[in-house]
Amino acid sequence: MLMLSGMYIHIPFCLNKCNYCDFLSFKSTEEEREKYVTALINEINLYPKFPLETVYFGGGTPSLLTPEQVSRILNNLNIKNNAEITLEVNPKTVTLEKFKLFKKAGINRVSIGIQSFNNELLKTLGRLHSSSEGEEAFYFARKAGFDNISLDLMFSLPNQTLKDLKSDLNHLFSLRPEHFSIYSLIWEEGTDFFSKLEAGIYKETDNDLEASMYELIIDEAQKNGYIHYEISNFCLPEKRAIHNTKYWKNEEYLGIGIGASGYYQDVRYKNVLKIPEYYAKISDNIKPVLEEEFVDSDEKEIYEYILGLRIIPDGIIPKGKYIDLCNNLVDEGFLIKNNFRYILSKKGILMANDVFSKFI
Repeated sequence: MLMLSGMYIHIPFCLNKCNYCDFLSFKSTEEEREKYVTALINEINLYPKFPLETVYFGGGTPSLLTPEQVSRILNNLNIKNNAEITLEVNPKTVTLEKFKLFKKAGINRVSIGIQSFNNELLKTLGRLHSSSEGEEAFYFARKAGFDNISLDLMFSLPNQTLKDLKSDLNHLFSLRPEHFSIYSLIWEEGTDFFSKLEAGIYKETDNDLEASMYELIIDEAQKNGYIHYEISNFCLPEKRAIHNTKYWKNEEYLGIGIGASGYYQDVRYKNVLKIPEYYAKISDNIKPVLEEEFVDSDEKEIYEYILGLRIIPDGIIPKGKYIDLCNNLVDEGFLIKNNFRYILSKKGILMANDVFSKFI
């Protein structure tokens, strides 16, 4: 059995709530952030000191923390040499000097939330940064010495055209980050976007247009030397996101912080969602877990197939009854068989959720 070697740390603070976002995030003061960092460290100390290969600060906006706070958190961990330590960054919260200090604190990979290089679309999304500020954040990270930078983009946005998307991709490839993630918009209940959808102000992107957008992303990425290694993720050679790959390989990891999810000792768990409750549990030296689900061997196998297929070049090696299922999916054109491995075909990638549902 693989020993747990990854940790996700949730930082729930943001400058503002983006119009599409339903993540657990809210505004904060410096005092609130300091109190939260102390609680995080106390939660970390409720678990064994596993030797970690990856640490991922997600949010929210982790770059709202000071480099000193990040350093303090990392100093309470048992981190292996050459570990991947990622910090998600909002362009509006960083300077060249802050990037240098994050690097000094131990961060060696940054994921910058660009979302789009189109100023009109950024306004629609409710992002506070401009296209030029997003680009500037990238150059600050480079100048600070980061050689492993990921950029986040979105597509299938309200009124976005193929031409808009092509422009975003051209801008992205001119920067040549080591990695990028690109996600289609999900209309989440409770968001500003969902309210406008219900009111008829926005409408969902036509399915054929969304499929064309996704195909354009895949084709342009490959032309520019990027490997499509996961449904929504692309990288230059040897630059996969090591932490996220642990999720797709169904490996265990600790989730720390309010609302964080983890997978530990065959149990998938989620932490409490209300910050007073989080603080109360931590002050009582109790793990702040809200819900737990034991994963038995059958469920684990299903997870391994569904998550494993997401890693496009690797695919899965099925056993037992799943061999026939995979062969049927080959006949239907959703999978390709390569020796004993089965990987998603282009048709399978475009209809991935339909393929995954076959295993449930």
